[in-house]
Amino acid sequence: MTDSTDRIVKSDDVCGGDARIAGTRLTVAGLEEWRRLGWDEKDLLTSYPSLSREDLEAAREYAASHPEEIEEAIRANDEA
Repeated sequence: MTDSTDRIVKSDDVCGGDARIAGTRLTVAGLEEWRRLGWDEKDLLTSYPSLSREDLEAAREYAASHPEEIEEAIRANDEA
């Protein structure tokens, strides 16, 4: 298990304040949505070489511990 507190950040002025991988504009909700669409870890790491396995683990942990927040972010993105 990784410590997600240093890997997952929120900033009001980046990605609308949604939880994201630190140093990127890749949101936890976006990564979760891609996972649901069938993307696996290899697909994500190949498509986004700046990501690490630890980043993806932190995103999974965050999504699991904040399900309502992530569902709302996915819903808002789908409606946009």
